[in-house]
Amino acid sequence: MIIDVHAHWGPWFFTMDVAGATLPAMDRYGIDLAIVSASEAVIYDAPAGNRALAETLPDRCHGYVTVNPRRLADAERDLRTYLPGGRFVGVKIHTDYTDSPVTSTRMRDALELVAAHGVPALVHTWGASVLDLARLCLDIPGLRVIAGHMGADGFRHAIEAARSCDRLYLEPCWSHFPAGRIAEVAASVDPGQLLFGTDSTLIDPASAYGAVAAANLPADVAELVAWRNAADLFSLPVG
Repeated sequence: MIIDVHAHWGPWFFTMDVAGATLPAMDRYGIDLAIVSASEAVIYDAPAGNRALAETLPDRCHGYVTVNPRRLADAERDLRTYLPGGRFVGVKIHTDYTDSPVTSTRMRDALELVAAHGVPALVHTWGASVLDLARLCLDIPGLRVIAGHMGADGFRHAIEAARSCDRLYLEPCWSHFPAGRIAEVAASVDPGQLLFGTDSTLIDPASAYGAVAAANLPADVAELVAWRNAADLFSLPVG
């Protein structure tokens, strides 16, 4: 089984929709379940994108409620609307598109709101911002966060971050995959903090799939990364 914790639904505003539609992309690589955010919600209008995703959430997909830290009243309404149905299982926050750095007051307020609702948050990280996310996670009781891209080129910062906070999880998708990146991270952190993510449909799942396969993870760790950790973190009914 494979669970993709970083995927998207809907068209992009540029021509990098390389993976095509969500379900065909999943089928090509044997991805059984995906947790998706609406591209419209991430890059343009969170409430409108969340509403559109709720109306057409594909089979084999669960949803992220996208939160814009600059629109917390809308976020609170959407969390109360969509989380109780069970199809939405977490929150997505993109720090760059919302101009909300991890160190900002508005991001703290947003993540405190997420923690109050008891669901994990997938947060865009790049470089050393993953360290800021770990510190924020430690400061907010009960918060569970996924460092999207595990810091990208800052993956060694992600190792430090995960070691400092056991409620911070790492997923690897990135448009570049330096040799040895995933193997180094997997050998350096608790395997229970590792997840699989592709950034589909923005990036073809082949990128993350091949990089994880090339890491030659031990069978027990590979299973945790592929689906067990995600199933536990999001309380997904699998088996």
